[in-house]
Order: sequence, then C-alpha cells, then structure tokens
Amino acid sequence: MGTTQLETAPEPKYWHLKTVLSEALDSEFSVGEILPNERELAARFGVARATLRQALEQLELEGRLQRRRGVGTTVAPPRVGVAVDPARHTWPGTPGDDWQPVDAVESQNVPAAVARQLELAPGEQVHVVHRSRVTHGQPVAAEQLYVPARSVPEAETAAGAAVDAPARARTVLRELQQLELEGQDRSVELGSARADDAKELDRLPGAPVLVVTTRYFAGGRTAAVALSTYRADTCRLTFGDNETDAGVTVLAS
Repeated sequence: MGTTQLETAPEPKYWHLKTVLSEALDSEFSVGEILPNERELAARFGVARATLRQALEQLELEGRLQRRRGVGTTVAPPRVGVAVDPARHTWPGTPGDDWQPVDAVESQNVPAAVARQLELAPGEQVHVVHRSRVTHGQPVAAEQLYVPARSVPEAETAAGAAVDAPARARTVLRELQQLELEGQDRSVELGSARADDAKELDRLPGAPVLVVTTRYFAGGRTAAVALSTYRADTCRLTFGDNETDAGVTVLAS
C-alpha cells in the first residue's frame, strides 16, 4: 500500500481515502488479513486519525472490513446471499421459517415505540420471544418478538410447563399461530448494535446494524411486533416491485 497525499482531493478527504483503501483491499490484501494499526495508516496517507476512522467506518458499513475483538480490523470475506421470504401471510415460527427460537420471558418492560404500536396499557404483561438466525455457521441476525399476553391468553400456563428455554419460545409461537393473521407491515432503518445484540452477532457494541420492524395484525389491531437486528456489514435488503415478490436478501460473510 503506497503513500498517497490527499491534500488536493476535491471530495471529502475521508471519502477519497475510503476509495484508495478499497482499491488496496482488492489488490494488496487477502481475506482475513489484519490491517496496519491506525497510527501507521494515518502516517502513510498523511491524514488525521479522525479522517482515517471515518474511512474505516464507511468500509466496515459497506462490508469490506470487520472489526474483531482481540484481533483488530481485518479484510472481510466475500458475501454469500441468503434470501429471506417476507412471508406476508404467515406467523413467525411456521414451517420454512429460518429463525431459531432461543427463549421466551414475560415482562412489562418493552421499548416505548413497541408499547405504542401494541397499544399497551400501563403494567400490561408481554411475552418477549428471543430468536436467532445463523447462516453458514455465522450469526447474522437476532430478533425480539413482543406478544401481548392478551393475544395469547393460554401461553403463560403452557410456557410455564415447558422443559427448556427454546420450548418456552415455541409454545408462545404456537399460541400466536392460532390467531387469524390479517396482514403485516415492515420498516427498515439503520441503527447501532446494543450490547446484547452485539455479543450475539459477534460485533462490537455500537456497530452498524439494520433493524427490521414487523407488525402483525389480527383481530383489527396489532397482535405482535418483531424487532429483527441484522448485521449491517453483511446484509443487503432488496425489495420487489409488488407485495408478492418483495423480499429481503441477507448477504452473510
């Protein structure tokens, strides 16, 4: 990686540096190789470390780099596409669902935005189902599915009799599937990984993530809300031209 001065670049310095670094990743580095430290890179390119960090963060967001605990910044492997069917007329946990149930707990503490969507009364109990998605042996997404107790009145007793944590989750999902699903809607936004999600996804806290919020409707109201957190460095979302072929593609390195 040769020395390049960026003083006269017409575009933002960090953006031009990102382009230079990207070309170097293609020609001079191999997958999994550790980049030089920030001090060395900043000196080599004649930029401030703050500028370098901006460029590295952008490359991480684009999936070219990965920051790994105890290792450093490495060159990311090629992405592999994994299609995620929107399944607009099925509940979570039905056949063909690639998510794996992890656990389910009852709680009164849910994110404020979720509480509004579910129109929860103060102190109302909610089943929180934790699910995970793994592809090619690598975790790519974590999900919290919020189901008001009023939506699945039999779930508390059945889940209490479950022998292990995944069984509790499956019990709540089975009760939810007894409802007649009237529809779904989804939204996607860029966010930062919370500590729990970061640990599960093998990322650092604050790493960029894509948060897909799905609302499930039954009985004329929102019956459940899912917050699915995808690794932004390995995921690309694509949508079709209409409801029947809209979809999500997860690119997992």
